Amino acid sequence: MTDLMELPAIAECSVAGCSYNDHSHCHAAAITVGGTGGDAQCATFIPLTVKGGLDKVLSHVGACQRQDCSHNAHLECTADSIRVGSGHDVADCLTFAPR
Repeated sequence: MTDLMELPAIAECSVAGCSYNDHSHCHAAAITVGGTGGDAQCATFIPLTVKGGLDKVLSHVGACQRQDCSHNAHLECTADSIRVGSGHDVADCLTFAPR
């Protein structure tokens, strides 16, 4: 994948305490998914009261560090879209599916 629009979209983010979240929509241009074990954390999560990100944006998964996810190919997410929300941590990739 070489074009931002080819990367999977973030369909929903229910993490109310994230600076990039505005009404269940992520406003970061792209996020990174990380974590270990069964925990696929949104590594872009920032718990601040100051809003960050762009005014109008369709967020994407820029990188996935979870090589053990069935949607991961060469550190890029191949899912059509993902959901971010509360899981093991405050902000997790809820689309994570172990191989």
